[in-house]
Amino acid sequence: MLLQLIFVLVIGGALVAAIMRFRGSRGAAPMVAPESGMLHLTGVSPRPDATGEQYVTLSGSISGPTVVAHEVYGRFAWDVNQWPSIGDQIPVTYPAGKPDHWQLAHPGVRPYFGSRQQRDPGN
Repeated sequence: MLLQLIFVLVIGGALVAAIMRFRGSRGAAPMVAPESGMLHLTGVSPRPDATGEQYVTLSGSISGPTVVAHEVYGRFAWDVNQWPSIGDQIPVTYPAGKPDHWQLAHPGVRPYFGSRQQRDPGN
């Protein structure tokens, strides 16, 4: 009986932890006092032959008011018609002093998970 109770508590705790992690990762939280900088691309995954949104992996260095050449990488859903290339300078924002939590400000980028085009409210 005690073993069954412990098992139920462990499963319940894992379920609560999974739900909290999922809810916490939905959407980007607004940044407090964000800084703006530029991402200098030093690596870009190859452009696929497919059309529409495809995944791209970017690497490069962020430079901003309090950060100099901080190396970062990330994976994004990206419009193939606006595919990035090595050497591009892309605007980014990040919380003050935390460049590892950067976000892109580019018209070709879409959210990584569940990327959808917003519908026109007139339709």
